[in-house]
Amino acid sequence: MPFPDERGQVAVVEYRPQWPMEFELLAGMLRDALGDLVLGVDHVGSTSVPGLPAKDCIDVQVRMTSIDEARDVPLLAVIGFRCRPEPWNRVEVSGGQRCHKLVFAPPAGARSCNVHLREDAGPNARFALLFRAYLRADEDARRAWGAFKQRLALSVPDLSDYGQIKAPATEVLMAAAERWAADTGWSAPAAA
Repeated sequence: MPFPDERGQVAVVEYRPQWPMEFELLAGMLRDALGDLVLGVDHVGSTSVPGLPAKDCIDVQVRMTSIDEARDVPLLAVIGFRCRPEPWNRVEVSGGQRCHKLVFAPPAGARSCNVHLREDAGPNARFALLFRAYLRADEDARRAWGAFKQRLALSVPDLSDYGQIKAPATEVLMAAAERWAADTGWSAPAAA
C-alpha cells in the first residue's frame, strides 16, 4: 500500500527518455548509502525498457550477498527511504522458491521509485533481469505488454487492484521469457 504522500491511483504513461538518467541518480544515492554491501544496482521494471509504457515510478534492484533488516533499514532510513511494511514487500516466490527481499519507498516528496533489495543469488533477482532483457529484445512482447498495462490502468486505476490483476499476467509473460532465455542462451549478467 502506498504511504500517505504517494498516489494510490495507477496511470500508465508513454516511455520517457529521462528515466535512465533518473535511475542513475537514484543508483548513486543507494551505492553511497549502502557502500560495500552493494554487489550491483540494476534499473529494472517497465521504466528500464525503452519504448515500453509504464507507471512513472523507477524500479531499482539492489543486489546484495544477504539482506539484514536490522542493518539495511537504518542505512536507507538515514537518507529518507521508507521500508514498505506489507508482507508481500518482504517475501516473494520466484521459480517456486520463497525469496527474502525488502522494498523501500522514496523520501516523502522525492521522485517516485521502488527500491528492491534482493540477494544476488536469488531467483527473484534473476527474474527482474530476465523481465527487462526479454522485453528489450522482443518487440511484439513489449508492444503487447505495454498495451495490456495501458488498458488495465484505464479499467482498474486502484493500485492494489491493478497489482492483483497484473500478477498472473506477469507469470504468463515470464513463461514466454523463460522460453526465450532457453532458446537464446540468455543468463543473468553478473553484478557490477
